[in-house]
Amino acid sequence: MDQFGQNPFAPGMKSSLFVPDQLVAGTLQLVTDTGIITGGAFKRGTVLGVITASGKYTACVKTASDGSEKPAAILVDDVNAESVDQSGGLYLMGEFNQNRVIIDASWTLATMKAALRPVAIFLKDSTQAPVATS
Repeated sequence: MDQFGQNPFAPGMKSSLFVPDQLVAGTLQLVTDTGIITGGAFKRGTVLGVITASGKYTACVKTASDGSEKPAAILVDDVNAESVDQSGGLYLMGEFNQNRVIIDASWTLATMKAALRPVAIFLKDSTQAPVATS
């Protein structure tokens, strides 16, 4: 028989507000995987390429020549791989808000959109509901 005494429980209510970052911008099925991230501290939404020799993911820079110049994935969550490689979540397919993805300055949005299409990652402008006026 369980006995409980001096229970500190007090009835109450708590609320939290979830504010989505609007990175995911469509109904296309998301496909995710895990990969090894290297070469820096990256934020959620960073477009990544794969280094051919190691198979590790890093920021996709158009002028790179190690394989990472080809976009392959979008980072799911922030990852700090400045001093040591880290495991991180990857979006391999989906529709994403072009205003929320992070691309290297070597790319233009138009060229990145075209480069991501063959790997089933689509960038689009999010559609906002009109603001009600009174």
